[in-house]
Amino acid sequence: MARTAVKARELKRERMVAKYAAKRKALKEAGDFQGLDKLPRNSSPVRLHNRCKLTGRPKGYMRKFGISRVTFREMASDGKIPGVTKASW
Repeated sequence: MARTAVKARELKRERMVAKYAAKRKALKEAGDFQGLDKLPRNSSPVRLHNRCKLTGRPKGYMRKFGISRVTFREMASDGKIPGVTKASW
């Protein structure tokens, strides 16, 4: 489980990216790269990192579900993810 501060930092970045998205797009289309430099660094979507929405784990992220492989396996075994069953043959 990731530290609470790390998860909060990532959430803060997500909000900042959403806040400045339109302004960034307008500056890029205008070719005003000096204006882009003046925006906060965390407003760039490149600085975002995919993390598990439940635990904050940065590795083993499954994009389709938005959670890590470890959390996915636990939830799938418990039957908490609809349409996902454990293979048996």
